[in-house]
Amino acid sequence: MTAQRAGVPLPPPRPARRLRAVATVLAVVSACLVSGYTDSGPAAAAATATATATAADCETALPDSFWRAPVDALPVHPDSARYVSSIGAAAPLHPDFGSGLVDGRPIGIPITVSDTAVPESKVTFDIAEESDPSGYRIPRNARIENGPASDGDRHVVVWDRDLCRSYELWNAEPQGGNAWHAGGGAVFDLRSHRLRPDGWTSADAAGLAILPGLVRYDEAASGHVDHAIRITVPRSDESYVWPARHQAGAAADPALPPMGLRLRLKSSVDTSNLAPQAKAVAEALKKYGAIVADNGSAWFISGEENSGWDNSQLAGLKAFKGSDFEAVDASGLQQSPDSGAVAPK
Repeated sequence: MTAQRAGVPLPPPRPARRLRAVATVLAVVSACLVSGYTDSGPAAAAATATATATAADCETALPDSFWRAPVDALPVHPDSARYVSSIGAAAPLHPDFGSGLVDGRPIGIPITVSDTAVPESKVTFDIAEESDPSGYRIPRNARIENGPASDGDRHVVVWDRDLCRSYELWNAEPQGGNAWHAGGGAVFDLRSHRLRPDGWTSADAAGLAILPGLVRYDEAASGHVDHAIRITVPRSDESYVWPARHQAGAAADPALPPMGLRLRLKSSVDTSNLAPQAKAVAEALKKYGAIVADNGSAWFISGEENSGWDNSQLAGLKAFKGSDFEAVDASGLQQSPDSGAVAPK
């Protein structure tokens, strides 16, 4: 199935603001490196320690972000039944990530982690009017979704923990050297609640960041996934709800889910017999839910490509189906239409 983004056909989907003190410290460190000056005294040690702590402290979403907002106690959306029906009540939940290869290709969206300064990349776009024109620092070894020969969405996601940003491209093609071409792209400041301009897409149809909505292996291995999860639906309405900023609708049909809709696994669903990795994901779907972010296969949830995944454990999630989910009325979480911060309780 082909999604539409700002009138541009997509390939078929697979079944800026830092704390001033931190910026000052990193500027000092950078200046020392450029000049060749390497002081081993207390000031240099403090700067190095702060830079290291900054990288370690960079989370994919702020504590009061919509990504981390529990929705287990929120009311069921009045249109829940028809949303679930249009997505597919009998269709199984599918973890679109794992280890190894499927049809000769890796599965999941790879996260390229960068903890050091990388030169700014030159990126050109098909949808330049809704893409951030600059600010991307993409390592030359950045991985592409489903591998370099993929004919799918070809997402590139770079978690820059040095600057605490996420650089995200859709339909990305390396151009040699430090250059890329992509269908669209966005730079997200992970320490800011600022959303994309209203009506703008990103590397995702809903105009949201991809990185915060990916299930990561380290989270599941710890037994605790503490955020909502990115999910795709076959067809969406020509509308979007907060925190989404863009629609990719197949039709103006109120029975179809809008971009940004929050879905959750029902509290009555038994997850007690799931293996640890699958259980961590299922419990997150109960507490934080899933956010409709793109058109694609029904009930496909997104996670990172990682060799640590146990595919046999993740397969347990396929026992759940659409009817095990409900849509949530999350409108009460909104504090401001242009902010991803949730309203104080």
